[in-house]
Amino acid sequence: MYNILLVCNQGMSTSFLVEKMKQAAQEKEKDVTIWAVSDAELNENWEKADIVLLGPQVSYLKSTAEKAVGNSIPIEVIDFLDYGRVNGEAVLDKALKSINKD
Repeated sequence: MYNILLVCNQGMSTSFLVEKMKQAAQEKEKDVTIWAVSDAELNENWEKADIVLLGPQVSYLKSTAEKAVGNSIPIEVIDFLDYGRVNGEAVLDKALKSINKD
């Protein structure tokens, strides 16, 4: 079971991507929980996650997020093209690879 947290400005722009990632996970028979929150909700949610994926529009938060979580979990910025194309499969694959590096 993997828990993947996506963070963006409002928590809404990533909702389409979350749905595409869930579809890809189902097709790959991966047991995942994926959810999105606004940047203001990051501190209340990261401890439930195995990875935090930042939307490209909040990539500036990476160093702040890394300080907050320490080395507990990976923090990654979602590729701009994958985000723009709502490529749930690619984002899911990259997230799972990053989780499994630890």
